[in-house]
Amino acid sequence: MTSDNERTGAGPDGSTAGEPTGPAEREVAELVGRLAEDGGMDGAERRRLLGRLAGALSEGAKKARQAGVGRGRWLADVFMAVAPRIPIRDLATLSEHHHGLTAEALADDLVRTAAKATMTVGAIGGALAAAEFAAPPLLLSAPAQLVAETLVVAAIEVKLIAELHEVYGVQVPGTGAQRAVAFVTAWSKQRGVDPLSPASVTLALGTATKTALRNRLMRTLGRHLTTLGPFLTGAVAGGALNRAATRRLADTVRDDLRRNRALPSGKS
Repeated sequence: MTSDNERTGAGPDGSTAGEPTGPAEREVAELVGRLAEDGGMDGAERRRLLGRLAGALSEGAKKARQAGVGRGRWLADVFMAVAPRIPIRDLATLSEHHHGLTAEALADDLVRTAAKATMTVGAIGGALAAAEFAAPPLLLSAPAQLVAETLVVAAIEVKLIAELHEVYGVQVPGTGAQRAVAFVTAWSKQRGVDPLSPASVTLALGTATKTALRNRLMRTLGRHLTTLGPFLTGAVAGGALNRAATRRLADTVRDDLRRNRALPSGKS
């Protein structure tokens, strides 16, 4: 990984992670990638982009239903098309963007930033869902908003996993597309990647891994369904649940990575 603009699946072969095949698919991938980036995006812009993403996903979901594709499989296919476009920064860029921090201090800051991002997405998504709850004629649009939230949260957490590997110096071999599969697999299993284990560094999504990805995405979507409540209860629940889940994931992944590479305390 060589720059802050690198994508997890920027490899030339494109053989192991899906690529967007049409304008709608490319729009979904672009929007999720933008929403997963660190930065000073304000709430209004996030709401606007989440609304656009929900609209784009509604069309894809409709086509999937017409083709008889189950929601879990469709969601997994969409995410694997998104995964190669998730922006991943190298170690030098990470340190630069986080005030010169290194090692464990840098990892701490990455986790704080990611947890804040998923909390913000959850709060916005929950508020949108609450608004739909308060307006019954529009309730049918709420699931698309929650699917959008699910994909963005998954992308933020995959980005966090990949960048934690950079911080801990645990290099995942393969092309960009192959690394995308490895990091998505790690997210599905809520573990770090062990580069010495052939079962951990997968070059393609096998049946078991596809099932794990579908299950993880559906569990995340199910968590977001709890935001379907009146007034601001959805926003509060969505933010709190996402932040807690991201922190739990980070703790587990960091424990795995520490076993592979011990780090000094770094700057604080």
